[in-house]
Amino acid sequence: MRRAGLEASGNHTYSDYNAVEDENERLVDSLHEKVSTLKSLSIDIGTEVREQNSFLKQLDDTFDTSGGLLSSTMGRLTKMARSGHNCYLCYLLLFSFFVFFVIYFIIRFR
Repeated sequence: MRRAGLEASGNHTYSDYNAVEDENERLVDSLHEKVSTLKSLSIDIGTEVREQNSFLKQLDDTFDTSGGLLSSTMGRLTKMARSGHNCYLCYLLLFSFFVFFVIYFIIRFR
């Protein structure tokens, strides 16, 4: 860019031309460093994205497994509730209250 302006004016000396050339070379080197930094940063970002996608896939698989366990447990609870043996449901409810109170007293008197 600056070369074209320098050649068009015609009244600059050779040292002016060298100064502009040196400045252009310095700017090109600076731009090269910035591009290299940007390239390494984008490579690092790509690596991090791949790792995060792997973690998300593992988390998704874990949630799918947990969802399967919960749905089978809910199916068993529904089957137990429909079977007419309500005493099991009372035992389950009493056991839950017992565990709750034991945990409450442990935390309270600690």
